[in-house]
Amino acid sequence: MSILAIDAGTTGVTALLVDTAGRITSRGYSEFAQHFAQPGWVEHEPEQIWQATLFAVRAALASSPLGEADARKAIAAVGITNQRETVVLWNRRDLKAARRAIVWQDRRSHEIVERLRVAGHESAIRAKTGLGLDPYFSSTKLSWIRENEPSVWAEVESGDVAIGTVESYLVARLTGGKMHITDASNASRTQLMNIHNGGWDTDLLELFGVPESALPNIVANWGNFGQTDADAFEGISAAICGMAGDQQAALFGQTAFAVGDSKCTYGTGAFLLYNTGDRAVESQNGLLTTIGWTAPNGETTYALEGSVFVAGATVQWLRDQLGFVATSAEIETLASSVADTNRAIFVPALTGLGAPWWDSEVRGTLLGLTRGTSKAHLARAALESVALQVYDLADAMGKDVGSPLTRLRVDGGMSANDLLMQMQADVLGVAVERSSNPESTGLGAALMAGLGAGIFGSLAELQQLWQLDKRFEPRPYERAKVDRWHRAVAHARAWVN
Repeated sequence: MSILAIDAGTTGVTALLVDTAGRITSRGYSEFAQHFAQPGWVEHEPEQIWQATLFAVRAALASSPLGEADARKAIAAVGITNQRETVVLWNRRDLKAARRAIVWQDRRSHEIVERLRVAGHESAIRAKTGLGLDPYFSSTKLSWIRENEPSVWAEVESGDVAIGTVESYLVARLTGGKMHITDASNASRTQLMNIHNGGWDTDLLELFGVPESALPNIVANWGNFGQTDADAFEGISAAICGMAGDQQAALFGQTAFAVGDSKCTYGTGAFLLYNTGDRAVESQNGLLTTIGWTAPNGETTYALEGSVFVAGATVQWLRDQLGFVATSAEIETLASSVADTNRAIFVPALTGLGAPWWDSEVRGTLLGLTRGTSKAHLARAALESVALQVYDLADAMGKDVGSPLTRLRVDGGMSANDLLMQMQADVLGVAVERSSNPESTGLGAALMAGLGAGIFGSLAELQQLWQLDKRFEPRPYERAKVDRWHRAVAHARAWVN
């Protein structure tokens, strides 16, 4: 018996087969294209996400030690986790996309955001959703489609086209169009849900112009939601039993179930979450209040979240646009070849700055360059910029909850970079614990699905599955670097504004 976890990220889909001891037994992965039609626009082809999902699942089955046929039969439950805030519109009849998906990184709705802010709506929106106004969230992306693509929106209002985030779209494809659902954690990121009562909010739907009839039903994060259609999904007929947005899934996968537990996932972006239990803490320092997960009995766990828009994307940019390295893994070697950044500072606002700044107009900036600045110095500055952005999140979090972080669990692709993890421990001044499973996001979806299917009996049982890979103890850190970083951010914002 095994669990199939589908992790639909921003640049690719990972499929994991997880056994009843919480061990990953096989893995498949497939990338899909990023589309940048205009500056600030980021789009995906939904069909490419679906095809990448099928490819990744086939690869995971093919590499299973059970053999492909037996591995397929052994799947008892399916869990899904996904890039959040990205909006997908598809035809209910044939499941074809009505347009490209608008990705969480997309900034096209900036003018709508400013219009709503000037009209004085932000405080009411934050009170209900825990989220400030920013193009990041799904709400204004949908408003943009309504205002700019009337033919598409007419099909939404007629009922022919459904709206969802990526997990909703995948469930529709997995079930041959029979189900249209979303989970509480993903719904909490749309800015259309009231996180205090767990339902779509009539006032918010009216404000953003979104018909509730087009939206999915909101369900808990684990339970038996329905079966996959074998004809639509690689011959697999299994119960869909777990769903969560990627960062909430990672918090769950790190078994951060107690109030005060925290984790940071380093992927395309970097996301720091802090478990606040049954209390939705309203941030006074630029963070987000979000639903972590909702149990089938309705009990909700909340979290504070800080979002860094560009983390691993910085390394991708150095690799693909500037040609500094041939592979992302080489960045650590390059950055380690020098002892410091030679006072160079990189503000990686390639798609604006997220928390705690929330400045969608600022752009990437390099400061402190001399003729002695090398590629290695810039590579190190890029890594340090990730650690410093996370420091700002942790600092804001400590102010909101009244006490600093005491440790940080980490995961995601960039967490394999020892230099970055040591930088993170140094600047935070706390131990950084890397999980033995860097794919905590997919594992979290699997653990939720296991709970929903009755494979696991309790959260306490799940906590026994977590294992440490490496602990990074903090070393003395030059605090003046933090001051220089903040001056650099101020310069970058002033350049645009």
